[in-house]
Amino acid sequence: MPSAPMVLKMEGITKEFYGNPVLKNVSLDVKQGEIHGLVGENGAGKTTLMNILFGMPVIQETGGFSGRILFDGREFLPREPRQAMAAGIGMVHQEFMLIPGFSVTENIKLNREITRENLLSRMFSRKLETLDMPAMAADSRKAIDALAFEGIDEWAPVAGMPVGHKQFVEIAREIDKENVKLLVFDEPTAVLTESEAAILLDALKRLARRGIGILFISHRLDEVLATCDRITVLRDGEVVAEKKAGETTVIELAELMVGRKVDGLRLADEAKPPETGEDVLVVEDLSVNMPGERVRGVSFTVKRGEILGIGGLAGHGKLGIANGIMGLQPASGRVKFLGKEISLNDPLSALKAGLAFVSEDRRNIGLLLDETLEDNLVLAAMQVHGRFLRRVGPFAMRDSGSIRRHALETIKEFDIRTTGPRQVVRRLSGGNQQKVCIARAISLEPKLLLVSEPTRGIDVGAKQKVLEILYRLNREKGLTIIMTSSELVELRRICHRIMIMYDGKIAGILPPDASDAEFGLTMSGEKSTERSGEHETTG
Repeated sequence: MPSAPMVLKMEGITKEFYGNPVLKNVSLDVKQGEIHGLVGENGAGKTTLMNILFGMPVIQETGGFSGRILFDGREFLPREPRQAMAAGIGMVHQEFMLIPGFSVTENIKLNREITRENLLSRMFSRKLETLDMPAMAADSRKAIDALAFEGIDEWAPVAGMPVGHKQFVEIAREIDKENVKLLVFDEPTAVLTESEAAILLDALKRLARRGIGILFISHRLDEVLATCDRITVLRDGEVVAEKKAGETTVIELAELMVGRKVDGLRLADEAKPPETGEDVLVVEDLSVNMPGERVRGVSFTVKRGEILGIGGLAGHGKLGIANGIMGLQPASGRVKFLGKEISLNDPLSALKAGLAFVSEDRRNIGLLLDETLEDNLVLAAMQVHGRFLRRVGPFAMRDSGSIRRHALETIKEFDIRTTGPRQVVRRLSGGNQQKVCIARAISLEPKLLLVSEPTRGIDVGAKQKVLEILYRLNREKGLTIIMTSSELVELRRICHRIMIMYDGKIAGILPPDASDAEFGLTMSGEKSTERSGEHETTG
C-alpha cells in the first residue's frame, strides 16, 4: 500500500521498568486502510508499546519513555487515554474494560451518551438533560450489526455474558466512535472460537476498506497471515523482522518470535485410549444453566487415566459442563466420582472429592492477581485439604518453609518464568499465568483435573509448554483429565476421545483420528454419532 498516507509512525521507542529494558529502539508504522500485524511471545513488549501509544498511566508512573510518535501527520504525546481517544485512536485491550452492571448499550455509549432536552434542562442547564436510550440503543445495534455477529441483544446486561460475546461488545464500542482513524486490537480473538474469529476478521477487513488503520496483535499466526498486509515481529523488546504477509509462513514467524526452530508442536506418541480402566466419573442427565453455554441433559463417562476432550462451537454448551460439575453454575442431574455422588451447586464438595478445575477465565476466576505466586499456588490447598499448615496446639498456622519449597519446586517443574515465589501474579505474562493456574490446581493433588481453554490468549511457545504439561501429567502421573477447548487441533493432539457439543447436547464422541469432515459435520449438528474403538452407536 505505497500510496496510502501514514496514520501512525512510532520511531525509536525505548522503555524501561525499574532499570529493566522492555522496549529497545522500536519503530513501527501503520498506513490508512492497512491491517498491520504485531506478533511476539508474551513478554516481548507488545502490550507495553500499545500502552505508550494509548497514554496508559502506568507509562508515566514509571518514568515515561523515549522516542517519537507521529499520529495523522502530527507530533503526538498522549499522557492519558482520553487524549488518545480524542485524537481518533480506539483500542480493544486484552483485559475487558466493561462495566458488568451496565447493559450492552450503556457500555458501548459510555462517556458518549446521547441526551435530549426536557423541561428542567430548558429552564436551568443542559446538564439536566435526559438520556436518549432509544437513540443510544439504535447506535449500539448498528455497531453490533457491523460485526455481523448474531446473538447479542443491545439491552442485555453484560454480567453473565459468555466471554466471546463480551469481546464483541468491546469491539462494537470502538466501532461506534465517529472520529476513529486507528484501531488497535490486542488479542481480539483470544477468547473467540474459530467461527467467531472468522466473523471478526471479516469485520476488520471491512473497516480497513473504509480507510481505518488497524494494528492487529495476535498469537494466532494463521489469522495474522490471512488478515494482515504487513507483519512486525518483536522479540525481547526489539524488532527482529518486518514481513509482507504473502512472503512468510507460520513456521517462519514462530521461529522469529521464539528465536529457535519450532517443531510443529507435535507430541511424542499417539493418543491411544486406555485399553482397560474403570469409569471414574459418571455423569447422568446433567443440565447447566450457564448463560450462553447451557447444557441440556447430557450423560457420559470418563475412564481412569484418559484425557477426554470437549469441543464444539461457541454457545453450544462445551464450557457449561465443567462449570456445572464444579458447582460454579446452577446445575441439575447426577455426578458420581469414584462411586460416590458429588453434590452439585457446591464447589467445596467437588474439590473435597478430589476434583480440581482450571477455569476458562483465568484472570477473574483462576487467579488472585494481586497476590504472590506462592500464595496463588497454595491457598486453595490450604483451605480445602489443610495442606501447607502446621499445628500449634489448637491453632493452624502457615508453614512458610513448606510453602516456599513447594513454590520453588513448582516453578522449576512447570517452567514458570518469574523473578521468584514472591512476584505478584498480575506481573506475569499470560502464558506464565496459565501455568500458575494449572499448577495451582495440581497443588490440590486431584484425582481428576478439569481444564477449560488451557491455551487461550497465549503465544505459540507457551501453548506448547502448557500442552506438554497436561500431556506429562496424564502419561507420567496417570492423572485423568477433561480438557475443554475451542482449538480442535489441540484436542486432537493429546486427547483419547473428543466429545462434541451441539445445542447443549452431545452430538458425538469421536476418536482424535476421525476425519476433518466427520468433525465438521458433528460440530454443525448434521451428524450425531458416538464412536469408541470398533463400536459406533447413535448418540
